[in-house]
Amino acid sequence: MELEFSATTIEWRGPAPFLFAPLPPDESELIQQSARELTYGWGAIPVEATIGATSFTTSLFPRDGRYLLPLKVAVQRAEGIGLGDEVAVRMRLGR
Repeated sequence: MELEFSATTIEWRGPAPFLFAPLPPDESELIQQSARELTYGWGAIPVEATIGATSFTTSLFPRDGRYLLPLKVAVQRAEGIGLGDEVAVRMRLGR
C-alpha cells in the first residue's frame, strides 16, 4: 500500500530526539484496516518513506487513534525540517 500526505511536524517528549509527522485521520483509518497483516508487534508498522530527496525506513506507531511517522535526525538535517514545518510524505507500507 502506498500513501501520500502532508503533515505539520510535532514533537513528542519520548526517549528519542525525533520529530513526527502525524498521519491524517483518513490515512490512519486506512492503515488500521490492514494493521493485523502489517504489524510486527505493539501496533508498529514498518514503512519506507520519502520526504524531498531523502528516503528512509522506520516504523509507524499508533497514538491517540492515529499513526505517527518518526522523522530521524538524519532526515531532519538532510531536508532542513524543524518543529512546526509542513512536510510532504510519500510512503510505502510493509517490509
